[in-house]
Amino acid sequence: MNSEAHVIGLGKSGIAAARLLRQEGWQVTLSDRAQSPQLAEQAATLEAEGIRVCLGASFDPASPVNLVVVSPGVPWDVPALNEARDRNLEVIGEAELAWRYLKDRPWVGITGTNGKTTTTALTAAIFQASGCTAIACGNIGYAACEVALLSQVPDWIIAELSSYQIEASSTLAPKIGLWTTFTPDHLARHRTLHNYFRIKASLLHRSEQVILNGDDPYLRENAPEHFPHAHWTSVHGAAAIAPLTPLATVENGWVTIQSEAIVPVQHLRMTGAHNQQNLLMAVAAAHLAGLAPEAIARGVAEFPGVPHRLEQIGTRQGITWINDSKATNYDAAEVGLRAVAAPVILIAGGEAKEGDDTAWIAQIRQRAARVLLIGSAAPAFADRLKSAGYTDYEIVETMAKAVARSAAIAPELGVSTVLLSPACASFDQYPNFEARGDHFRQLCQALSAE
Repeated sequence: MNSEAHVIGLGKSGIAAARLLRQEGWQVTLSDRAQSPQLAEQAATLEAEGIRVCLGASFDPASPVNLVVVSPGVPWDVPALNEARDRNLEVIGEAELAWRYLKDRPWVGITGTNGKTTTTALTAAIFQASGCTAIACGNIGYAACEVALLSQVPDWIIAELSSYQIEASSTLAPKIGLWTTFTPDHLARHRTLHNYFRIKASLLHRSEQVILNGDDPYLRENAPEHFPHAHWTSVHGAAAIAPLTPLATVENGWVTIQSEAIVPVQHLRMTGAHNQQNLLMAVAAAHLAGLAPEAIARGVAEFPGVPHRLEQIGTRQGITWINDSKATNYDAAEVGLRAVAAPVILIAGGEAKEGDDTAWIAQIRQRAARVLLIGSAAPAFADRLKSAGYTDYEIVETMAKAVARSAAIAPELGVSTVLLSPACASFDQYPNFEARGDHFRQLCQALSAE
């Protein structure tokens, strides 16, 4: 008798998990509380593949199943999942399922509040330049289970793993684990900073080798006691992080691995000190994987950058349009503002998150000639800016109005940069930050066409 599995969430991860289980002989039900014509179309395709789909339905923990697989967007502690565990049902995340079918391959597991997407994409590019088949997956590119479905399994799995994915993956153990940054985020889900840290740290505890960002204040203060044998990185040189053990540092404009110059920093076509730190972590991972220095340098030089992360859309009448839609919290948006030429017109807003906006507000006061506010957070952001003594803001509500308004006022303000860096999630107006960034890009390109 075939085992029965229930997959929760009809997104990319859930669909990939359902297909992998079905391929392995499971009887699979996939459910999603939402209903829409697009979901109905996807459901019909999956039904034709032998996967039962229930739209507008929630998981029933009394269901006669052997395994429950949870998509990353589903909170790990909802009552139905807690009851399922009480009933001794096995409950895992989609990344954990992928690990069970791919653990014969070495993984690079990359986590952090910010920086993990760029680091993951760059790491994969460097591995590919060395001749490895390496695929970026997890929270970027392929869903992890999609990799397990490929006809040719790659040499290396380069996985961006969010806290949501880590807390649902109790045995996933990378060969190399990277922790890029740590600042308050996702506290509405994880509740406390300690719990958020504990979840992130669990991935690194299971990693054979650990790489940590020595320039991150929280990690530098709190991580050494947890990871006494970690390798550390710093854009300020080895001396700046003593007595920590440096592996990759910037020395005289070069990325250096234990005193060996690997590649000039300027060969990375991405701006900002934070991207130099991402570069160090990717190079450190490649070094620990045994890749040749010349291949590492070639991978860095050929890397084009990451969509939605300080992505230059183009220049129109002397105005450069930059898509930083991936900046979904205050810390990422503050880094984005620091990385571009001032003064700027900033487009911000969306679905607000908890966090400390002090540094972000300070950068706005220093570098923004005007702030155009969109989405549900716009009124609250306007009040916050006003209380901080910044009054050069407008509530424009939508992305289309923000782009049009930016084009109209940039010449009179003497501004040469328009930056979308929302400091918010996208779910009030878009299904994800990629859709938000794509819409921004389309609007900017339409301006150029005009």
